[in-house]
Amino acid sequence: MNDPNFDLIIFDCDGVLVDSETISCRLDAEIFTALGFPLSFEDVRRDFVGVSASGMCREIETRFGKALPSDMPQRLLTATLEAFETQLKPIPGIAETLTRLGFPRCVASSSAPPRIRRSLELTELIGFFDPHLFSSTMVTRGKPAPDIFLHAAREMGVAPSRCAVIEDSVPGVTAALAAGMTVLGFVGGDHCPPGHGDKLRALGAHVVFDAMSDLPRIITADGVQAR
Repeated sequence: MNDPNFDLIIFDCDGVLVDSETISCRLDAEIFTALGFPLSFEDVRRDFVGVSASGMCREIETRFGKALPSDMPQRLLTATLEAFETQLKPIPGIAETLTRLGFPRCVASSSAPPRIRRSLELTELIGFFDPHLFSSTMVTRGKPAPDIFLHAAREMGVAPSRCAVIEDSVPGVTAALAAGMTVLGFVGGDHCPPGHGDKLRALGAHVVFDAMSDLPRIITADGVQAR
């Protein structure tokens, strides 16, 4: 990466590279409700954006006091990938931004590896990252724990303090800050409600922005330094 401030940019996937969260939140709400776990789109968006499928299922079982089918994460993955085939789009301007940023970079996502890879294939972004795709399934704890970001930094050979993380969710920002990284909150996805940027700032995001085309300028700004 042509930037003295950082040695690595770590991107979340859903809601940062691909505009997927509205699709998956609606689908998750429909599937859980059909199984007798009534959840609205707003419930899922508020409570589970940035959380892994297994983590979401555990929380829903606790909330409703009953068990989900044991293969629930796989059911969600299958349904989501099917919807992505016709509905998924990249975040506007992301390909141009990645071209300008250069390397190194990687993905660190709560999603399962097949979802990460297929999302990036469908949106023609896979070439910017492959093979550096890291999933919460590779670590013990998902976001908001820092494990996935620390794992990504370790695999890429970069100190956490030299990493910038692009995140859109509360669990993601919390995890990246806990990892000791500089966090840039992105709120340009169509799932981000009014006031979401203020929420990310309150958590400690160093910068909040809503246009991916602004990232090259932000990442090299004098006021955005490695921690």
